[in-house]
Amino acid sequence: MITPIIVLVACSNLGTAFFPTLVTEHPLLLIALAPTNRNFVLVANRVDPVSFYLVGFLRLLAPDPFFFILGRWYGESAISWMERRTPTFGQLMRTLERWFDKARWPLVTAVPNNPVCLLAGAAGMSVALFVVLDVVGTVGRLVLLRIVGDIFATPIAWFVNLVGQYRLPLLALTITVVAVTSIREWRAGTSEIEQLLELEDELGQRDGDVTDEPLP
Repeated sequence: MITPIIVLVACSNLGTAFFPTLVTEHPLLLIALAPTNRNFVLVANRVDPVSFYLVGFLRLLAPDPFFFILGRWYGESAISWMERRTPTFGQLMRTLERWFDKARWPLVTAVPNNPVCLLAGAAGMSVALFVVLDVVGTVGRLVLLRIVGDIFATPIAWFVNLVGQYRLPLLALTITVVAVTSIREWRAGTSEIEQLLELEDELGQRDGDVTDEPLP
């Protein structure tokens, strides 16, 4: 269950590291690796609509079922892991929990990100309802980002051309920043991949404890 999430995190890191090359030469691959709002806006006018929506839709949805299942299977343990990741992230999770109790349908539709999908699973939301809300929210996000890309087409084109002119030094910079940040986070124990591995161990130990309990 954790392995696919780790793969997606690694893909995002690669997309960030090679951003200067990807945004100028391989825009579709950029959103396939790192589906951030910024990247979608930057490539909106450089990718045909069918590819933009198809690749964007699949990539944005890719982690959602795994976080939903994590929430469904492990409930509070998975939520606690999310809260422990960083103080800022923990505060965000607690805020989302309060909002989720009051407006779960609008929240899943408007912000179908990893924490919200996990909360949906932990709250026992039905699979069918989650899928519908997740799909609607993802499509709406892509439409909005495409519109923003169209509105700011001229400054975006200028920015992408600028990146292309200085692609090699910028590539060296982004690779260095991602590498240094990853090493520092790993040493500090705050790396997302390291935390996912720790979560896998924690949940595995929990499953083992449950299995080892004597039957009544």
